[in-house]
Amino acid sequence: MKQTLKLFLGILLLWVFLYQVWVLLHILWWVDHNPGSTAFMQARLEVMQATNPKAKLQQQWVPYARISGHLKRAVIAAEDSKFVEHNGFDWNGIETAFAKNLKQGRIVAGGSTITQQLAKNLFLSGHRTPWRKAQEAVITFMLEKLLSKRRILEIYLNVIEWGDGVFGAEAAAKHYFHGSAKALGPPEAAYLAAIIPNPRFYDVHRKTRFLGRHAATIQARMRLVKIP
Repeated sequence: MKQTLKLFLGILLLWVFLYQVWVLLHILWWVDHNPGSTAFMQARLEVMQATNPKAKLQQQWVPYARISGHLKRAVIAAEDSKFVEHNGFDWNGIETAFAKNLKQGRIVAGGSTITQQLAKNLFLSGHRTPWRKAQEAVITFMLEKLLSKRRILEIYLNVIEWGDGVFGAEAAAKHYFHGSAKALGPPEAAYLAAIIPNPRFYDVHRKTRFLGRHAATIQARMRLVKIP
């Protein structure tokens, strides 16, 4: 029995180690190569194709210089105001989110940084488990150590979901405003940033009062934001 347990633990540890190496090699490749897809994009495509086998994602990679500075400021203002300062984890934000969730008795705030969100999008499933949170932390650490803040933000803006099957800033700009990511002004940028927490809902409900107020708040904060 002990030998079987030791063998099982040995195999498990080997699998965990090899998975970390696999993740590390991918991140090293992405230092100067763009991800073709992400775990989250693949999962969404599978769901879409379950009802429509011909379904496709809308996504077009654009380099950092071709993404509006207003959108960069808006996303940082909305999702991670200390992005350029922290090492991947905003401990004050996590503490604040925990206090809000404890008070409400349910999850009402996340506290995840842009780097943590990118880690989830690139590699992980949407299921909340202790293993996933631990792995998210490891990937976040790797991303911060191996990629610049500019590169992290560039990848993030190109892969996050902005609507039903809509991924990345260029596709989002075309989907909502029939323009390019480079041409987004402050109001449009703030609107797109406000959509990020629940993109498929807001893709359908584009004129909600809350969304308008949230976008206005983001736009007011944008002038205070530093971008990499």
